Amino acid sequence: MEDTQKEHGIWGKRERGHRFEHHRRGPRGGAFGGGGGFGPGFGGFGPEAHFGRGRGRGGRGRRGDVRAAILLLLENESMHGYELIQRIKDRSDGVWKPSPGSIYPALAQLEDEGLLIIEKVAGRKTAKLTDAGKEYVEANRADLGDPWADVNAEVGDQTLDLRSIVGQLMGAVHQVGTAGTPAQAKQASEVLVEARRALYRILADEGVTETATDTEK
Repeated sequence: MEDTQKEHGIWGKRERGHRFEHHRRGPRGGAFGGGGGFGPGFGGFGPEAHFGRGRGRGGRGRRGDVRAAILLLLENESMHGYELIQRIKDRSDGVWKPSPGSIYPALAQLEDEGLLIIEKVAGRKTAKLTDAGKEYVEANRADLGDPWADVNAEVGDQTLDLRSIVGQLMGAVHQVGTAGTPAQAKQASEVLVEARRALYRILADEGVTETATDTEK
């Protein structure tokens, strides 16, 4: 039987949200370097690409009800912070990926409310609903709703379709960048630049101004 050590009050006031566990962030560069994308509002090419206005580089996508998502996920199994982040991302088809800065304070608050406890399992600090937490979820299920559906509804089907197409495009870009010749990579780059310009031509009637990239200057 796995030895499980319970830990209470695991965060101090000054360290709350940081002691739960450590995360490493990898580079965001693409096959052609630089991590650039299709222009403002589109983010970079790749699985982490986001769509919509008002999101700068490094954005985490739409914001949903983190508290509700945590409670609903922990109802079925215990998880550590990174698992919660990944599960929320998966359940929202990649549209919503909360940052550690939103997950860990929410966990700390729920612990303070007595709705979950932190257990150290296999060396990792893991969140688990208390009996009071399970009762809370059951009694407030209607209010908790479906945070993933809410986020996807805000984004809309058209954006989700675009994300799927860009994902397929990224697969082709990756193949050219890793297996193609320098000449093929240059040709692919020219195709992408023209595609970017074509997208801005679509938006021209709305007065959207194209922003030149470093490769075009």
